[in-house]
Amino acid sequence: MRRIFQLLLLAVLLAVSAAGAFWWWASQPLSLAAETVEMSVPPGASLRTAARKAVEGGVRAEETLLYAYFRLAANPDQTIKPGDYEITRGMTPQLLLDKLVRGDRIVLAVTLVEGWNFKQVRAALARAEHLRPETRDMSSDAIMKALGLPGVHPEGRFFPDTYNYTKNTSDLAVLRQSLHLMDKQLAAAWEARSPGLPLKSASEALILASIIEKETGAHGDRPEISGVFINRLKIGMRLQTDPTVIYGLGDKFDGNLRRTDLTTDTPWNTYTRAGLPPTPISMPGRASLIAAVQPASTRSLYFVARGDGSSHFSGSLDEHNRAVNKYQRGIR
Repeated sequence: MRRIFQLLLLAVLLAVSAAGAFWWWASQPLSLAAETVEMSVPPGASLRTAARKAVEGGVRAEETLLYAYFRLAANPDQTIKPGDYEITRGMTPQLLLDKLVRGDRIVLAVTLVEGWNFKQVRAALARAEHLRPETRDMSSDAIMKALGLPGVHPEGRFFPDTYNYTKNTSDLAVLRQSLHLMDKQLAAAWEARSPGLPLKSASEALILASIIEKETGAHGDRPEISGVFINRLKIGMRLQTDPTVIYGLGDKFDGNLRRTDLTTDTPWNTYTRAGLPPTPISMPGRASLIAAVQPASTRSLYFVARGDGSSHFSGSLDEHNRAVNKYQRGIR
C-alpha cells in the first residue's frame, strides 16, 4: 500500500512539474528562425492549423506544444482570423494567440497623390506590394461598372489619400474605398458652397476642383485661382487653362506645350471651347474641392506663375501681359 502511495505521489509531482514547465515555456518569448517571421492563416483554420502554420513560418517550437497551449489558453467563444501575420522577437505564445484572435494582420499601404490622373492611379495600384491585381486586364469602363457606376468617367472620381490594406486585398477594394471617400468629401464641399456660383452640380464643382489642383503651386493661391475661373464662367469667358489642353492631348503630350496645341481642338481644350470640360482632369484634394465652391472674392481674370510656385493675379489684360513679360520672359 505504501508503495502505491509513493508511486501516486511521484506521478502527481511529475505532473505538477510538467505543468509548471509547460506554463513557464508559455510565458517565454518564442524562438524564431529570423528577427521577424510571417505566417499565413487560411480561412476557417483551426487552432491546430494555426500552430502548424506558425511553425512552418519560422517559429521554432514543437507544433503539438504550441497547439496544446492555444487550446488551453483560448476562450471557447474565440476564433482566429484568417490572413497574414508578422511574428517578432519577444512575442510569447499568448501574445501570438492574442494577435490571431484580434486579426492583427500585416498592414500595407498605397498612396494616391493629389493631381494624379486615373492612369497614374492604376499604375500605382499595379506597383503596390501584395495587392491583388483584379483590375489588371479590365478597361476603365469595366472598372467603373464593377464599382457600380456604369457609364461614369473614372477621372477625378477617386480621393487622393493613403490607403491601408492587408495582403492579397483586391485593388478594386482600394478603388472602392477611394471612390466612397471622394463621394463623401465632394458632398461635404458642395453642401458648404458659397451662394451665386455658376456651377450647376457637385459634378461641375469636381471638374473645376480638378483644374485648380493642376494649376496650383502654392496652397494659398487655390481660392484666388478659383475666383479667376468663377469670374470667367460668369461672363462667358473661356477658361484658357493649359492643364486641360495637356489632358486632352493624352499620350501625344511630350512635356512641351506648343502654340499649335492650344488651337488643336479636343473636348478638354478650354482655349477652343467655352465652359468647363466634360470631365475632371485629375484627382483633387480637399483643399481644391473647398476652393472650387468657396472662391476668393476677386476682380482678377488672369494669373501667371511667378516661377516660385506662386501666381501673380491681374484684373486686366494689360496688367497680365506685363506680368507675363516679367515672370515668364524676364522682361522688366
